[in-house]
Amino acid sequence: MNRLYHVPLSPFCRKVRLVLAEKKIEVELVEERYWMRDADFMRRNPAGKVPVLRMDGRTLSESQAICEYLEETVPEPRLMPTTPADRCEVRRLVFWFDDKFHAEVTSKLLYERVNKKVMGEGYPDSRNVKAGASAIKFHLDYMGWLLDQRRWLAGDAMTLADFAAAAHLSSLDYISDVDWNRNANVRDWYAKIKSRPAFRSILADQVPGFPPPRHYANLDF
Repeated sequence: MNRLYHVPLSPFCRKVRLVLAEKKIEVELVEERYWMRDADFMRRNPAGKVPVLRMDGRTLSESQAICEYLEETVPEPRLMPTTPADRCEVRRLVFWFDDKFHAEVTSKLLYERVNKKVMGEGYPDSRNVKAGASAIKFHLDYMGWLLDQRRWLAGDAMTLADFAAAAHLSSLDYISDVDWNRNANVRDWYAKIKSRPAFRSILADQVPGFPPPRHYANLDF
């Protein structure tokens, strides 16, 4: 049985979960309190990070490396385009969300509001929360601009870029930190992507002490 060591609200874990589900790869989900630095887990990934996927007799780590491994070994349905230029655009946007968005928004909101409490690291830093709440507006506007020109974020087909963005936004939506009324294009895009069967387990997540808002699992908001 394939096994994914993960944390439910981690956008990097969610990105991998979405790819696995879209490609209909069955996997056992194992919650890993990676911050405890358990010896067995550190042997799986000395970097001490999730996600870690055990598959095909291999132990795979780093979300983007895992996703590209899955794309190459289970090519259908395709989540990367066929041309080099189009693949470059997908990778650019994946790193936009996993690097820039994560640094400016996810780490300032989700990590302050949830991770600190779960890990016993104290209370949220209000300055970080304020900075994240301000920065997300720019990112939503940028997504809206992209979706003015394209059916999906990277082009006419859904790709890994959409899953990377949806992974971050779904984690933030769990704690009501996304203003879906800011941009109609983004709202419609998210309604479309969260209606996919691959999103079902994401929308079923429950984190003790942090109940999701009523609209979280509602496909029609």
